[in-house]
Amino acid sequence: MSNKIIQFNPKERLLSRIDDYVESPERFLEDPDTAVPSLLKAMRYADHERKQQIIILLGSIAKSEVAWPFYRIVADPEENEEIRYIASIQLRLVLPSLTKEDREPLLDRLLKDLEEEDSEMRLYAASALGWKGNFRAAIPLISLLYDSDLDVMQAAVNSLTDLGDDRILNVLLERLENGPVEQKRCILFNLWHLASKQDEVIGIYEEYLRHENPDLRYDALVLLRAVTRPGQCMNAYITCLRDEDARIRLLALERIGESEINKLFGYKKKIMSMVMDPDIEVQAVARKIMNML
Repeated sequence: MSNKIIQFNPKERLLSRIDDYVESPERFLEDPDTAVPSLLKAMRYADHERKQQIIILLGSIAKSEVAWPFYRIVADPEENEEIRYIASIQLRLVLPSLTKEDREPLLDRLLKDLEEEDSEMRLYAASALGWKGNFRAAIPLISLLYDSDLDVMQAAVNSLTDLGDDRILNVLLERLENGPVEQKRCILFNLWHLASKQDEVIGIYEEYLRHENPDLRYDALVLLRAVTRPGQCMNAYITCLRDEDARIRLLALERIGESEINKLFGYKKKIMSMVMDPDIEVQAVARKIMNML
């Protein structure tokens, strides 16, 4: 009589359990004390997609036991770039919830990493440091606004505007004046975070509607639309109807069309002139508004 041996594969069993957690997160939340060690262990065997899922799932619990494992992923030069970036963002979410005693050693390490020769390490460290109230990171991040690597500069902008300190506006304005175009675009897209500076931010966007670079003008118009109500800044939108870039004329006309009817009558001639615009989409929007009137 032969003995039948049932093969036991702990790796496959572990990954199967991870798939269960990913498909039904409530199972994970029911018993995190068991789930967290399983997920951390599974990272050694997981493929790219599973590892992303594990990192995001672990980040949702914001406990101290996942902070250093996330950091080790961030600091691993052999790890996939996307995985390192995802881990840095999850670390950014986890760190504020830790006690000061648990957080400070890791914060010290990340601040030191901002000085690394490896630009990727500076990038991921900068990404991990941008949470509200992390004022220790302000000056080190400001120094990265002048970094030699564009991605690092942009990560510094993103994190600085998330610190919750509106005093950084003057520093950002200096880079908005003198930085490369890519950094200027990044700053424009982050200025709206500065809650107490909204009037100044609106003024900056209006100023950039006159910039020589059409992409910066278009970005400013998109962002002005995002931080104002319909009917605000109508004169700025009317001025944009003369822009040589059809994208800008179209977006400005659409924004004008969102205003109340009684306000539109004052701009009827300007709108009517757009019916003859060289761009067919602009013509269509102008006709639509005229039909409303």
